Amino acid sequence: RTHAHTNTRTCLPRIAVPHRRLPCVSSGTTQHGMALAGKKIAFNYCGRGGLMQFECSNPSDFRIEANGVLYAARTLQRSTLPVSPLLITASDAATQQQWVAQVTLNKPTMPFIIPDTIMSKDLKEIAFPPRNMDSQLKRMKRDWVIPPINVPENSRGPFPQELVRIRSDHDKNRSLRYSVTGPGADQPPTGIFIIDPISGELSVNKPLDREHISSFHLRAHAVDLNGNQVENPIDIVINVIDMNDNRPEFTHQIWNGTVPEGSKPGSFVMTVTAVDKDDPKTANGMLRYKILSQNPESPTSNMFTINNKTGGIITVAAGLDREKVPQYTLIIQASDMEGNPMYGLSNTATAVIRVTDINDNPPEFTAETFFGEVPENRVNVIVANLTVTDKDQPNTPAWNAVYKITGGDPTGRFSVPTDPTTNEGLVTVVKPIDYETSRTYVLTVEARNEVSLAKGIHTPRQSTATVSIRVIDVNESPYFEPNPKFVRLEEGMMPQSTLTTFSAQDPDRFMQQTIRYSKLSDPANWLRIDTNTGRITTIAILDRESPYVKNNLYNATFLATDNGIPPASGTGTLQIFLLDINDNAPRVSPQEVEICEKPDPNAINITAFDGDLSPNAGPFAFELANRPVDVRRNWTITRISGDYAQVSLKIGFLESGIYEIPIIITDSGNLPMSNTSYLRIKVCQCDINGDCTDQQHIMAAGLGTGAIISILLCIIILLILVLMFVVWMKRRDKERQAKQLLIDPEDDVRDNILKYDEEGGGEEDQDYDLSQLQQPDTIEPDAIKPVGIRRLDERPLHPEPQYPMRSAAPHPGDIGDFIHEGLKAADNDPTAPPYDSLLVFDYEGSGSTAGSLSSLNSSSSGGDQDYDYLNDWGPRFRKLADMYGGSDD
Repeated sequence: RTHAHTNTRTCLPRIAVPHRRLPCVSSGTTQHGMALAGKKIAFNYCGRGGLMQFECSNPSDFRIEANGVLYAARTLQRSTLPVSPLLITASDAATQQQWVAQVTLNKPTMPFIIPDTIMSKDLKEIAFPPRNMDSQLKRMKRDWVIPPINVPENSRGPFPQELVRIRSDHDKNRSLRYSVTGPGADQPPTGIFIIDPISGELSVNKPLDREHISSFHLRAHAVDLNGNQVENPIDIVINVIDMNDNRPEFTHQIWNGTVPEGSKPGSFVMTVTAVDKDDPKTANGMLRYKILSQNPESPTSNMFTINNKTGGIITVAAGLDREKVPQYTLIIQASDMEGNPMYGLSNTATAVIRVTDINDNPPEFTAETFFGEVPENRVNVIVANLTVTDKDQPNTPAWNAVYKITGGDPTGRFSVPTDPTTNEGLVTVVKPIDYETSRTYVLTVEARNEVSLAKGIHTPRQSTATVSIRVIDVNESPYFEPNPKFVRLEEGMMPQSTLTTFSAQDPDRFMQQTIRYSKLSDPANWLRIDTNTGRITTIAILDRESPYVKNNLYNATFLATDNGIPPASGTGTLQIFLLDINDNAPRVSPQEVEICEKPDPNAINITAFDGDLSPNAGPFAFELANRPVDVRRNWTITRISGDYAQVSLKIGFLESGIYEIPIIITDSGNLPMSNTSYLRIKVCQCDINGDCTDQQHIMAAGLGTGAIISILLCIIILLILVLMFVVWMKRRDKERQAKQLLIDPEDDVRDNILKYDEEGGGEEDQDYDLSQLQQPDTIEPDAIKPVGIRRLDERPLHPEPQYPMRSAAPHPGDIGDFIHEGLKAADNDPTAPPYDSLLVFDYEGSGSTAGSLSSLNSSSSGGDQDYDYLNDWGPRFRKLADMYGGSDD
């Protein structure tokens, strides 16, 4: 217990543990072999300020900090605990006042085994603080502070297990009832702690789990039988003491790490981590790591080590070589109890360490010399494949090869790119090679990696190779020199004139070949080239003003072909620069203008257009022609400048119309050329703004008499044709209406023929002659047939003559009347075919079994025809044979 003394000061000190005031401590003991827990000495300053200074009466065994925390200066044993009380002095630096507190240390009642498993048995009873103190202490308020009760987790019982007895001094006078509240008692999780309401014994009812709840905060109450509170509630803290009941667990069962090959000892690899649910402040949760095994054990069995506290893995031996051992597998163990193999729990995990590649192996050629061949003048052709070996990891910068030509190619005609798939060097021609210049090439090629070699690694001799390339001669195309060839000459050169010789050269000096020339492009067809010599002559007059000449240049292309196998050809361009001569007469511009007949001034500005160039063009001379005579009488021309002149009226009024004024224009060539151009002037009536108002009149005046008459005749003819067409349509409608009265369309047997589709294509169905089915034209028409008896399928082509009537059929009846009416109509219609051809039948072609029907001539009398053969056509035609085949009687 602790006691507080004062040197007649009004404010008394008190002893407290951190966060709780301790006016009275039931157990402030140290345990065997353990340091004293920190106790804090606090003083009530009664409103005074200033700093406090603390002193301890036994500084060899105890020390006190400036904040009032008391510590054991050394490990205290039961036998070495000081007998005399420990005095703590507090001084106010400002007022020099002092306070003294006495601390008494009690010896533990049981031996020390493992602190975490000891229950605080020394705390037997918790008493409610008295309400009144003795007279010496009556002016100071003091609260009871109960030290925490330690209960080990996972206790095996028996349960309920008594922890402490709670007592009040008032139970001597009357009966009291005790209770506890808080989580674990009457709050979830309920039922863990119970209290005897009469005796006040507090017990635990089941095993505790520190990893679930590490401490409980309860409040004890004392009431009388009427439920009245007789004591202020006191706080009780129950700490669950940790036990080593949880194994370490690795956060990953398999750990992956990397380390570069060739790493020096001490190189960091990776860190593995395990966790323990036990208290990390005790040995139960203090983990230690170690490596149990290494696979493979090459080059040594201890290539790695691990920091037993942090889990960091580092290398401890040299000799990591990816090409020999690409991967190591380590079994890592984590143990609690600071690695004590007797008391601690352990677990294992796997660490996979992959040895990463570095460029410690240069590429090496598989042969010292490589060979290849290439035709001349070929580019982008692979000549040879250079193969290398590299022990580094494939498809990495340490394995990928880069090739460089170090000799034998001063003009840069070759390059060696890398095949990304096979890592081979592809010797490629990038510039044309001339067989006549060099027949062989010997290249020196060096192979390196994309990244530099590691330190200490040197490039071996096998990283350099020789490439021998043979050039194959091929037939090359002839070429013109120079190309294009430029020639200057004057235009107007006459045909058969020699211009130049445009010859080609054959680059194949070692082949005996001849060259032939031909013309490939000559837009104006002016030139000819000699097939053997290449001499170019003209076949037409060269004209600079031709549309094929652009900027005085005329381009012609020629072809040179050798007689090699296969033949080769080349093209050349001849550019002819044509010098201008005065070969074009000037013309007036513009050629058509308008002026007003009255307003002044009445003048027109004109210029001249000449196809030639200066000095064969302007300045120009302008003059009015002498004919017709009214030109000079009505008009005058005045030269404004070398290229412009002004035409104006000499008279005050000129009737509206179109006038053509002849103007003689002469250029300034060395041999001047003149030309008479006609200026078309439209004279019109104008408004006040000078705009023509009688354009239609002027247009009519501009047309000649013949043109106007022609237009009128065309209009009249068109009207007559329209009128005739209308009359013909009306007449045709009337005839159709009249014919409807003669024949009922539903009774007309000819309609049955219309319903059959023509299959066609069988017997030359498109080659028939309808003239055989028409009436002969030998009989002259007598009169036009009346309109009323025209058939529906007729087409009036010309006036229809009258023909003799056929004799009546001897057999009356409906069919006979119908045939009689049809025969009458056919007799009077020279354009109609026979009755049995009302619809035009397609000609079936040769080979038909039916005879010709051309003998049925309706224009002749019945006696002229022989109808006896109808008896052979079947019973349906015998009636016709009887009607027409018999005699007149």
